[in-house]
This record gives sequence, structure tokens and C-alpha cells, in this order.
Amino acid sequence: MSEGTALPYPVKDLVTAARLEVAAELRGDGKDGTKVSLSAGRRTARADGRHEYVFDCRKWSDALDGKPALVRPSRSTGPWSPAEVSRMPEGKVRVVTEADLGAAPAHVQIREDDAAAWRVLAERLESVGQPNHPVRPASAGWALGQGAPRLGRSGAATAQWVAGWNSLKLNPRQRQAVEQALASDVLFLWGPPGTGKTDVVGHIVEGCYRQGHSVLFLAPTKVAVDQALERICELLSAEQGFDEGLVQRAGEITVASLRDKYGDKVDPERIATALGARIERSLTQLATALRETHAGIALHDKVDGLRADLAKARQSRSSASQELAAQVDARNAALGVVRAEEDLIRKIGTPGGMFAGRKQAKLDEAQGRLRQARAAAERAVGAQAAAEQQARLAGKEVEAIEQELAAQRPRLTTLPARPALVSQAEHLRQQIGELEEQRRKIADTVRAKCRVLGATVTKAVQTRKLLDRIDVVVVDEAGMVDLPSAWYVAGLAGKRLVVAGDFRQLPAVTKGDGDRKATPEDREHARQWTARDVFHAAGLVSQGGSVVPDARLVALDTQYRMRGAICDLVNTVAYPDAPLRTGRGDDSRIPFNGLVDAPLILIDTSAQRIPGRDHQTNTVHEAAVHELVRGLQYEGVLPGRKWQDVPAGERATDRLAVIAPYRKQVQALDSSLRYRFGQEYEGLVDTVHRFQGSQRPIVIVDTTAGAGRQPGYFYQGTGLSSHTCRLLNVALSRAQDHLVVIADVEHLREHLPVTSEARRMLDHLQAHAQCVSVDQLIPVRDAAQLAALTEEELARPAFFPADEVPRAVSWDIDRATRSIEVYCPFLDPRPVRTWSTQLAQRVAEGVEVTVRTRPPEEQTTDAAVERVRGLVEQLRGAGCRVEFRERMHEKVLILDATVLWHGSLNLLANSGPTDLMMRLTDPSACERVGRVIERARKERPAWNPRSSRQPDASAAASGGRRLYLNVPYAEKDEAKRLLGARWDAQRRQWYVDADRVGREQAARWLPPQS
Repeated sequence: MSEGTALPYPVKDLVTAARLEVAAELRGDGKDGTKVSLSAGRRTARADGRHEYVFDCRKWSDALDGKPALVRPSRSTGPWSPAEVSRMPEGKVRVVTEADLGAAPAHVQIREDDAAAWRVLAERLESVGQPNHPVRPASAGWALGQGAPRLGRSGAATAQWVAGWNSLKLNPRQRQAVEQALASDVLFLWGPPGTGKTDVVGHIVEGCYRQGHSVLFLAPTKVAVDQALERICELLSAEQGFDEGLVQRAGEITVASLRDKYGDKVDPERIATALGARIERSLTQLATALRETHAGIALHDKVDGLRADLAKARQSRSSASQELAAQVDARNAALGVVRAEEDLIRKIGTPGGMFAGRKQAKLDEAQGRLRQARAAAERAVGAQAAAEQQARLAGKEVEAIEQELAAQRPRLTTLPARPALVSQAEHLRQQIGELEEQRRKIADTVRAKCRVLGATVTKAVQTRKLLDRIDVVVVDEAGMVDLPSAWYVAGLAGKRLVVAGDFRQLPAVTKGDGDRKATPEDREHARQWTARDVFHAAGLVSQGGSVVPDARLVALDTQYRMRGAICDLVNTVAYPDAPLRTGRGDDSRIPFNGLVDAPLILIDTSAQRIPGRDHQTNTVHEAAVHELVRGLQYEGVLPGRKWQDVPAGERATDRLAVIAPYRKQVQALDSSLRYRFGQEYEGLVDTVHRFQGSQRPIVIVDTTAGAGRQPGYFYQGTGLSSHTCRLLNVALSRAQDHLVVIADVEHLREHLPVTSEARRMLDHLQAHAQCVSVDQLIPVRDAAQLAALTEEELARPAFFPADEVPRAVSWDIDRATRSIEVYCPFLDPRPVRTWSTQLAQRVAEGVEVTVRTRPPEEQTTDAAVERVRGLVEQLRGAGCRVEFRERMHEKVLILDATVLWHGSLNLLANSGPTDLMMRLTDPSACERVGRVIERARKERPAWNPRSSRQPDASAAASGGRRLYLNVPYAEKDEAKRLLGARWDAQRRQWYVDADRVGREQAARWLPPQS
């Protein structure tokens, strides 16, 4: 597209929406993602606006390997910056970014860049309209209700395209959907849970293929693609060319059944391998021939070399023989001179007489010559020896070469001449090159054979060319696809668009509409152009969430998954305007048992609420899940730890799913269930999003809410299009035979709007479900029972009344063998004195005792500071290690890192437990408590309440400005101690002086609307 050319509507709005998602990701805290801390950074290079750093890394996460990353300084709340991150040897990490982090950044954090896909989408959208761009704005517009697409119904002709059409077990709505899809330009298929949407989509794809169309099947997740593609393979496996890639999967196969049954038929790489088997065999044969030819050439070269070496060796041997003869002659000559001089010396004799002097001179001369002759003779002997050695070596070399030649010559008799071998090798190389070129083109050949391709929506956006021609695009689970992506992939369709999904199940995961740092206009733009799904954008759903009758839409209305009672609940929550009918019997597929024997069970935890840190975890609910799993094991519904070779269909994860709204609760349940029941229970628990598309005979929905002051984000929405309705719909509708809901009914009723779908769920459950109090599931014990319990019974979660807690805790302290950890925000003289005696005895017996409490400086008066310091010294005098945790409010006791007491247990303060306490045996829970408290520590100096508590006479006279708080009864003493909270009897609410206590200081107890 040339510069200045306008983008077709609504591309500009969609690009803006995608860019807003990128901005929201960079401004977010990334709290749900994996983060890695880096330290001791130093800049190693800077060029073209990019900075390269090397950091130390104590603990790397493999989840970040090969992923696009973001970086920002630790403790920063500013935006993240894109970065290239790679690991180096010796715990070093290299970071390249456009952000200037300084010359020596001390600490930074990195995390995965979830905005990378949005950047690609924005770039793809900005290029719409350029020559050869794959997107057709006309068919993309069908996704938004634009244009005038042809609508029809194939009727009796459908039998030509769908095998066994007349005998298929399809209900009228399912048949209508297939017939309408095969005769229309566009079809929107509304498929609520269990209505057979996957079967209908499979037959639509089958029919489109037999009409001669190429089909691109898309879904938002890999699992959704694989599950639907497996059904499509079942329908087309008998077609000619299926084994050569008629149906293919672009991207990684994650569903094991698809991989096992059809992997070699749908995986392009495996198809290419199969089609290239002949080429591979030929290449192997040619490579072998080429190696043999090269060996022959090498043999020729070796023999030629030996011949040359032999000639040189013979020449050396001849030279050595000549040298030896010369040295023999030289030695003989020297010896002759020696003999002659010796004879002369004898003749001269002893000088005497008148000519003695002359004789002496002759004698001296003769002796000099003798010495020279003897030296020459010695040299000649040495040279002769060397010549003899050289002659022997030369002879041996000649002999060795002659033997090697004798051995190699017979091999030459079977070989062609060297020029012929060289020519043969060149020919072989040419053949190999041609076959390798053919092998390189196999990918194109495989793609050309594909008529049905399955891929994720993201893959379709990011890949420039998936198929040579795309006639039909089928988008499944379209309710989970953001609008810019949906528009883009719809535009890939050349002739037909089929959109299938449920706009009352999970929506797309977007952040722009909830970005608090964005402007209201940007958030509204994101709500309009990113967060909406295609059903809403196409005008098929009203603003209130009701279905709008439209010829483009076919709604499936009979479900075959859930028993009638479960379906009635799902209708109440999510389909009051279009209730589903039940097309299955009311029998259960799990063995009869006395624990889960009704379709609907409500476990009410209202009577045993234990306050927690926030709404995202609930210890009581965790214990209830444990007891349900234990009971189902006892009843033989779930396998025990010692079961062997459990068949498929009877494994724990085959029969049960535990769904929780918040990831923290999921993580707590997953680790504790695996510890207590074994690794076979891994994967039993997950969030609502991860269970979309799955089903189980038994589903436990842990609502989690109750431990915090508010239920949390999960429950804030109202209306059929709200996230609350959609999330609850998915969670409840995963159950086939039995649905167990764990809920703090009183807490939810107190906070949920009357019109909330979650409240309607509670109303229906209380009216129609088997209602059980958590007391009937988790035992309430007294301290005297502990000594008589078996280890198995001790491991069970249990409640203890407030008046039984001190004796039960004392019993546990006496049994500790390694460590005792006391988390108590406050210290008071009497309980410190009482417990110090017992703790000192345990310290003397080798048990490590640690007390974690608030620093004395957090007290409200100087006198209180001194009092707490004295109590700290008293504990230290008893042998306890005292550690300070700023602003902590956790009240727990951990023994041997295994036993956890949880609730309002201020063990070392006067405000003891005021309600039931819970005792758990769970090392993972103990570790989790310590980890949560450690992470909660502030990175700034501890707050000193006395610095903001100076008397203000004018404020006191006027009563001051009041900041009202929601303080639970169990925390009133803490609020009084920390903030000087007072009770307003008229309003029946606690308050503080707003001029003296800041909102940050009181944030823990501020009402949500404050």
C-alpha cells in the first residue's frame, strides 16, 4: 500500500486496539508471569540506540528460554522495555535492550513478553491492502456483520458431501447447522457446553472438503485445534491421499490421542519424511558409492605415492652405500698413515749422541703427524659407522615400501583407472545435488497435498503462507478470540466463513480494557475493539447479553454431557433466555458411593470461616477438597496410592477435576494433593481457563471466596455477557455426572449483588442440591483426642474450638522434634511468660524455636516500644530466635515444617483464638506460608506510627475527619494497636482519624468503595 493510502475499515481501529494491548502489557506488573531477578549488571556495549548488559543470575527459569522478554529495574513501577535475553556460562545473563538502564544497574527483573503476538498482529493489520496480501476485507467484514453474504441451505444435496448423512445421529439443530454452512457464505454456530459442536464442525469441514474447497481450521488453543482435528481425521481417514497429508496440523501436536493415531498422517514433517523415504534411500546409496569411489581414488594416489617413495628410498640407499665405501677408504688411508708414522718413530728410536737434537726434532714431527693420523682414523671410523647405519635404514625403508606396494597392487587390479574414478565421483556428486534439491522441495509438495489444515489463530496471524489456497475458514471456540485476530483470520477466507463457539463461555484474555494507567477513552476503545467477540461484534448478541434472532446464527439447544440437574443449574446461571435440553440419561458412570451420590452437592463453609491474607486462597476450602478426595479414595472411586496399573478411564484425572478461580488456590491445592495422595494426582486441579474444552464425571468447583474481605474479581461481574457469568458457566458445565460446589454461602450472599449470576447459582444450589455443612466433612476435635489418633487420622485436616486450641497446641509443641516456628504480630507479657517456659524446655532438648513478630518500633507509644523490647529479650533468654517482619499480620504456628495451625492464633499475645482453628499436616502448606510472608516484606523502612500520631488539639476538638474501616471482630485489637482505631457505636463501625492515619496505613481494612 502506498504511503497515504487509507486502510480499509475498521483496520485503523483494530491496529489501535492491538497497540493498546501492547501498551497495557508494558505497563502491567506481570504478577501472573514468571519473573527472574538479575543483579550486578554492567554495560558492555552501546550502539545505535541499543544497550548490551551482562548480569549475574542466581536462579534462572527455563520457562524464559527462547522467549521474547521484557526488562525493568527492580522496585520500579514504570513500564517494561522489550529485551533480548540469553544465558551465558557461569550464571551470567546477557540482556540487549533499547532502554538505558545505566552503566551499572544493581538489580533488574525480566519476564516473558506476552505482547509479542500483539505486535505481530498490529504489523499484519497495518499491511492489509498491499499487493498479494492474504486478507480479503470483504470476507473479514462478515465477522463484524458487514456486507451481504449469501445464505442458504443445502437440504437433500448434503448427502453428496457428508458420508452417511441420512443415518447420522444428529438432532434437527445440528443438521440445520451443517446444511446451512454448506450452502452459505457465512455461518455463526452457537454451541453451548455438551451440545456436540465439535461433531457438527467436523461434518461441516468434511462437507466443505468434498465440495472441492480447501479448509483452514482455526482455534485459539493448541488443545482445541487437536481435539477438533482428531474428529476431522476420523471423518476423512478413508479418503484417497489421507496418508500423504490430505489433513495436516500446522504447529506442535499437544493432544496425545491425535499424535498417536494420526501423527504420521497430519504432521507435515513426518509426512515429508515418509514421502522422501525413496530419496533418502537413494541418497544413502549414492553417498555410499561416492565414499567407495573416493576410496578408490585414494588407493590410486596411495600407490602412486608409494612408487615415488620407493624411488626416493632406493636413491637414498645407493647414496648411503657410496658414502659407506668412501668412509671405508678414508679409514684405511688414515690407518696406513698411522702405521707409517709408527714405523718411522721406531726407526728414529731414542735421540742421543751428537745429532740428538736433530733426531729429537724429527721424532717430535713424526709424533705430531701420528696424533693427527690417529684422530683422522677415529673420525673415519665414526663416519663409517654412521654410513653403515644410514645404509641399513635405507635398506629397511626400501623393503617396507616394496612390501606395502606388493600388498596394494592386487587391489588396483579390480579398480578402474584413476581418471575414470574422478569422472565417476563428479557424476555421483551431481546426482546427490539433484536429489537434495528434490528433498528441499518436499515441503512445497506436502503443502500442495493439504486440503484441510488445522492451526491456532496466533499461528495463522504470524505465518505469511499456510496454504496455497484457502477457500473456507472455520474458527472454533471463537468466543475466546479477540476481535482484531478474528477479523484478520476471517479475511483469509476466499469463499466461506464458519464461526463456532459460545459467547457465554470464556472470553479472550485482554488487558487494554482494564488498564488503569490508560485513559478512559483508550479503555473504552479496547472494550469495543479488543475485548468483544465476533458474536457481539456481528450484532448477534444484545447489550444485555441476550441472543438476537438472526438468519446467520444457528443455536444448538440439546446437550449430551451433563445430567439433568447439572444442566438445570447451568441454565439458571448462563442460559436463562435459551435453556438447554438434556439429551442423555440420568445414570452415573462412576461406582455408587455414599459420599458423592447426588448430581448436585453444595458444601457450605460459612460456619467454619478462617480469615486469610486475601480472597485468592482459602485454607478451609483446601481442607474440604482434601477430605473429598480422601473419601472418594476410601469409596474406591479414585485410585489409592498403592494401586498398580490403573486402567485408562479409572485414573484420578480421568474421573475428577478440581476447578478454582484463582491461581494461588490452584497452586496450593496442587502441591498439597500431590504430597498427600501421590504424583498420580498431579494435574487434578487447575483454573477455569485451563479446563475449557474438558469434562469429567465428577467436578469440584472451589469458589475460594471467604477468607478475604471481598470475594474478588471473579465475582464482580453481572449480566449474561459478564466475565463472572462466562467463567461460572465453564466451571459448572465441565461436570458430567456429579458437581460439587464448595462455597462460603454467607460470605457470598453478603457481598454479591442480587442480580449476580453467582447469587443465582447459590439460590439454585440451596433449593435443589444436596446441602452439606463443612462440619460434616472435616472433623471438629478436642485436644484430648489427639493422643489416641493414628498417624493417618492425625494427617487429616481438623477444626478445634477456641477453648481447646491452647491444650492442642501444647500437645503439638511437645511432639516437635526439629523446629517450631511462631508467627505472631504482637507480644504481651502473660502469654510470653506462659509459653516461654515450654519453649525453653524444647530448646534445651535440641528443638530450634523461631518467633517472627513485628519490630518494636511499630508500636504506637514509646512505652509500648520498650515493653515489646523487653518481651523480645525474654524470648531470646528462653533460647528462641526472634526475627522481625514489618507490618506482618499472619498468625500461624508451624511445627517440624509439617504441621500447620491456621486461624486467629496469637500465641504470644493476649488476643487468643476467638473462633475455630484449623490444624493441617502439609509440608507444602507450611512452606507456602513462609514464602508468602517473606514476599510480603516491605522494601522500604518500617512504618513508625508514632511519627504521625502527634496530638492535634484542633482536630480533637472538632472530632477530626474520620476514616471508617471494615475491621473483623477477630482483628479489632490489632486495629486498635496499630492505628488507634475507635468504635463508632451509632454507625457500629471502627474508624481512625484521617488527619493522623494515612490511607496507605489503613489500606488493609479500607472498604472497597473508599
